[in-house]
Amino acid sequence: MTDVIPTPPKPVRKRVQMPEQLPEVRIHNFNEVSLGYTQEQAVREARRCLQCKKAPCVSGCPVGIDIPGFVGAIADGNLRRAIAIVKRSNLLPAICGRVCPQSRQCQAQCVLGKKGSPVSIGNLEGFIADWERKEGGVKLPAIAPSTGKKVAVVGSGPGGLTVAADCVQLGHKVTVFEALHKLGGVLVYGIPEFRLPKAILDEEVDVLASMGVEFRMDALIGAVLSVKELQEQYDAVYLGLGAGLPYFLGIPGENLAGVYSANEYLTRSNLMKAYLFPEYDTPIRRGTNVAVVGGGNVAMDSARIAVRLGAEHVYLVYRRSREEMPARREEIEHAIQEGVDCQLLRNPTRIIGDGHGNVAGLEIVKMELGEPDASGRRRPIPIEGSEYQIEVDVVVPAIGNGANPLLTKSTRGLKLNKWGYIVADPETGATSMKGVFAGGDIVRGAATVILAMGDGRVASRAIHEYVTANRHD
Repeated sequence: MTDVIPTPPKPVRKRVQMPEQLPEVRIHNFNEVSLGYTQEQAVREARRCLQCKKAPCVSGCPVGIDIPGFVGAIADGNLRRAIAIVKRSNLLPAICGRVCPQSRQCQAQCVLGKKGSPVSIGNLEGFIADWERKEGGVKLPAIAPSTGKKVAVVGSGPGGLTVAADCVQLGHKVTVFEALHKLGGVLVYGIPEFRLPKAILDEEVDVLASMGVEFRMDALIGAVLSVKELQEQYDAVYLGLGAGLPYFLGIPGENLAGVYSANEYLTRSNLMKAYLFPEYDTPIRRGTNVAVVGGGNVAMDSARIAVRLGAEHVYLVYRRSREEMPARREEIEHAIQEGVDCQLLRNPTRIIGDGHGNVAGLEIVKMELGEPDASGRRRPIPIEGSEYQIEVDVVVPAIGNGANPLLTKSTRGLKLNKWGYIVADPETGATSMKGVFAGGDIVRGAATVILAMGDGRVASRAIHEYVTANRHD
């Protein structure tokens, strides 16, 4: 296998579809749904790129990848150059190619999308990352001479890993503190195996370890160590702890057995490997009829896991229409293909018990859309007298997360907003505490992997400037 492959003789305008497992096959396994482009398919898709001079796609990428550059290199068959271009801005391309909402970011800006299908930027990023791992051999980036400065990173999610990668390349000694026993944050506990195989995540984390990043697991900052103690031991601190406090519906019956927050449901399946039963006998209720409430990626993941855990009927209850769903379009389509019953313009009003403390049903009210609210989406309004009930034995609210107060509430001098999120300068990530920076969901609220990485990129530059200017003494 060579780094350079022949290119097709003519440009291609029809989008090259990603090969996938058939729905009737994949609902019985947790293997990755997407099978990946072949080299020939990737080159054909890359040749659709118009190589726009102004490159609007780049403006839609939070980490500023040179998209025309790496896509053009694939089109020319120069795969080694393509992955080198991607890694100038992103050391986690196999992850981003799989889980980033490209349809709302880079691909949304693609000129081809105005009259047809945009270039499949995410699929191409995933392809080139997989090619490097399997065929090209992972090449470590250059590491600057040691500065003698030490940086502590709290959280090994996408933002924390980005800060760690950037800072170690700049010559700083980096230690990442992770509360769980596995690295990856939301990437490992929140995203199912069929979307992001954990072996791929492990390999990308291993690259950072090879670069010199130190990882400490089972290190709950706020309990094991305080932020103040980290300030005393390190030249700068980055807080990328995510937003892991689940929101509930606030309706009667949420204390019944069979109600799981999406966080718990996903963690039990992904991190605790309930999907590998009976090899891993993780306690989780495998419902016959499951209702998942919400319309984001977490809701789609929960619903699709329920299908794979053997549910006969999975309802997705969402109070707006499909057009307002914040989930990736690809995930919505996959969920529908897999048999998830989308109950749109519907909202739960109470969870019904069986008289013995277990979930037996869900009462739902029909909704209609009114005027736009603060989110820019039309506000859902209940239709009086339209309530009905469905029979379910598991209910999974997947309506977002808040800031876990363990670290924030125990850290004096750390300014928070009214929702409990850390206040940080969007230009630098600097917080109210000297030498302490923050980004990702703990600042933004629940957002996306690539936005957390973008925050990490901003903060790592500011951290480098801060520690090398000796402004922490």
